[in-house]
Amino acid sequence: MNDVQLSQHLLGWLDRAFQAGASDVHVKAGQPIMMVLNGRVQPIDPEAPALAAPEVEHLIFDVLPHDQVALFHEALELDTSFELPRVARFRLNVHRANGAVGAVIRIIPPTIRSVEQLGLPPSIKRLAFERQGLILVTGPTGSGKTTTLAALLDLVNRSTAGHLVTIEDPIEVSHPPKRCVITQREVGTDTRSFNNALKAALRQAPNVILIGEMRDRETIELALKAAETGHLVFSTLHTNDAVQSIRRVIDSFPPHEQEPVRLQLGATLKGCISQRLVPRCDRPGRIPALDLLIVTPTAKDAILKDRVDDLYDLIHHGAYDGMRSMNQSLLHHLMAGVIDFDTAMSYSENPAQLIALVRDSLRALPH
Repeated sequence: MNDVQLSQHLLGWLDRAFQAGASDVHVKAGQPIMMVLNGRVQPIDPEAPALAAPEVEHLIFDVLPHDQVALFHEALELDTSFELPRVARFRLNVHRANGAVGAVIRIIPPTIRSVEQLGLPPSIKRLAFERQGLILVTGPTGSGKTTTLAALLDLVNRSTAGHLVTIEDPIEVSHPPKRCVITQREVGTDTRSFNNALKAALRQAPNVILIGEMRDRETIELALKAAETGHLVFSTLHTNDAVQSIRRVIDSFPPHEQEPVRLQLGATLKGCISQRLVPRCDRPGRIPALDLLIVTPTAKDAILKDRVDDLYDLIHHGAYDGMRSMNQSLLHHLMAGVIDFDTAMSYSENPAQLIALVRDSLRALPH
């Protein structure tokens, strides 16, 4: 949806949320318009009154063209995106809850931040220069996967002369052509499904393919095939660490098919970035903490031999190869004074191990 004419009322709310640095805006009957700032929901204007259901419908349907309003009334769900020039791009989810229309609007900043600006480790950059294979960026909803992927794709766009194809539902970050030819396709607008678009992409001479999300078995099969046939494929999963991500891919298939899939994954996987956004204590904002697997020959061998759980230890001891565990990432931010101890503990999946790492680090400090 391009050149959307918003009502000045909603445009004003979105602009205020963007200027405040919010990540999302909630429009819901029975409360004022809310924003998510540094992971916390709060009113954009504490003095604003709660919205009535007709007001919410008017605000939301003002954004949508008539055909999308009709589609929403038929399906009771709608995902789309739009861009406001000189402000930002927005991803819009419209839904019904308790009989009333509501929406969640994700704010996507107009500038693509680099790996360095995001505070990601430099070893991630090498993944953007792989010639072929599969790279996964994983984490729960709102963990910054889209922003990390945008940084990696922009690095490819700035560094490599090739064809970059994205398949998304909906398109989130708009990539202007730099050294690459860019083809961005939106499910529902430019193609009927991820699978149709991915099959077609293999005939469009791509060098790099972004699949917005590996949602089902067929999409995973096609992604592995694309990675196997000479393409660099980026995609996402909703998993909490690298080992879970590998298990999720394999477990998407029935038991009698898992062996060949595991061998295929072992041959194609180049790296897995599993991240969360952690509140900072040194200044407003959040910083990514991540579990980072770089698939070295040893890691590849562990996957091929069905010793996937060995990767936990490999990641923990893989600093030389650019790897780090979630606890090591939290420790790094803690010792740098970027996050506090309570925050580090609350985001750790293994608090006892984190405490041991903190003690070892403190003992190593000069008296």
